[in-house]
Amino acid sequence: MARLPVDVRDPLDRRLPRIAPPCGLVIFGVTGDLARTKLLPAVYDLANRGLLNPAFALTGFARRDWGPEDFESYVRDAIEKGTRTGFDERTWEQLRAGLRFVSGTFDDPDAYEALARTVADLDRSRGTGGNHAFYLSIPPSWFPVVCQRLADTGLNRRRGREWRRVIIEKPFGHDLASARELSDVVSRVFDESDVFRIDHYLGKETVQNIMAMRFANTMFEPLWKANYVDHVQITMAEDIGIGTRAGYYDGIGAARDVIQNHLLQLLALTAMEEPVRFDQEQMRAEKEKVLSAVRLPDDLASSTARGQYSRGVQGGGPVKGFLDEDGIGADSTTETFAAITLFVDTRRWAGVPFYLRAGKRLGKRVTEIAVVFKKSAHVPFDNSDVAESGQNVLVIRVQPDEGMTIKFGAKVPGTEMQVRDVTMDFGYGHAFTEDSPEAYERLILDALAGAAPLFPHQREVELSWRILDPVLDFWASQGAPDPYRPGSWGPASAHEMMARDGRAWRLP
Repeated sequence: MARLPVDVRDPLDRRLPRIAPPCGLVIFGVTGDLARTKLLPAVYDLANRGLLNPAFALTGFARRDWGPEDFESYVRDAIEKGTRTGFDERTWEQLRAGLRFVSGTFDDPDAYEALARTVADLDRSRGTGGNHAFYLSIPPSWFPVVCQRLADTGLNRRRGREWRRVIIEKPFGHDLASARELSDVVSRVFDESDVFRIDHYLGKETVQNIMAMRFANTMFEPLWKANYVDHVQITMAEDIGIGTRAGYYDGIGAARDVIQNHLLQLLALTAMEEPVRFDQEQMRAEKEKVLSAVRLPDDLASSTARGQYSRGVQGGGPVKGFLDEDGIGADSTTETFAAITLFVDTRRWAGVPFYLRAGKRLGKRVTEIAVVFKKSAHVPFDNSDVAESGQNVLVIRVQPDEGMTIKFGAKVPGTEMQVRDVTMDFGYGHAFTEDSPEAYERLILDALAGAAPLFPHQREVELSWRILDPVLDFWASQGAPDPYRPGSWGPASAHEMMARDGRAWRLP
């Protein structure tokens, strides 16, 4: 029997306490960038921390004409470059014993017959017990083909207490209609309870800390409402361009790429009511209530903005504009920056605007949620005394430098009464000695263990598209997006959108 890593017996390590049952994971598109840089290192790190059963098996499915040694070499190289927990030969030997590779195209029936034989052999030789998850790390256009081939060979069927699951990467469609079509395809092959839609942001430690901060403390929840909150800003900014992703990004844009999934999920977690329990049904129910209550303003021209980065200078050197990037047409109207205003029509949030923005080639890489509180109704100081003091803000930093900052006014030392903004900061890297698991570690383990509180349900996906579709339709009728300089914080129209409400974007 394979030997467990030594740290599995550490009673003080309470991170990711579940251990996956005997099972196999099949990764379609195992030679792709996501699998190489994220999935394979995450699987290894789970094994290295003793969180995968010794019977675990990993099967890669791709077009490469590889033998077992080729695949082992590829997997080891990816692990050595990407591991978070350090490479250990004993863990590698345990994992290597369960590696298998199936060569074939996604539409090749013979390859799926070979996969079926491989899965059956793993049940006999490794003791995976008929439990298998299929990770579709592939373009969504291939989902129907792969799902149908899995059904044709019976790989989706389970007997008794066995389970068969499918893990799907975003995008979940490109609008409401296509999201429903995609769901219909998958649901013909797998039960909804066996479908795990990956939004890797929900696996991040700081995102989960939103719930811990709100519901495990008494000091924040009384203020978490329209009585005290002026507005909420949710930002996902990148300081890079599209790089080599032109084939994916053109025609998708910033709103479809991250607002429909990542940012609306962050909004739901920020605005939701306390669930009865931290389980999948209760979490989904509360998030769905928020998303169903989201309302767009009537005037989309003044409450939304979009932009496209132009050529310029960033990071000390010249950078291409979006239209100059390889693979992008000169007439592309795809936005690289998107900002929208939303309202959540519930008693808690009535009248509080939520401002969402996302973009590339912005001032810095940062994802954060900023809860901006109302100004005090009465301050017993002269205006000059509080001239350097603004609104209180609670900022949840999702990445990088994960943590939380509170901005408040404090007296400046001296003989005069002067109030100036100061910050109080909590950082994961300073407060805890252990490293936070990567998001994919948590999500892969949850999928293998059958725990789904962090995976969006199809209903959430549809509600998100219902929110975004009118904005995308409006933009499609407006011509080209507004240009903005690399290294700036988006087009002028985005700042004008906030100024019309008497507010301004935070500078993270």
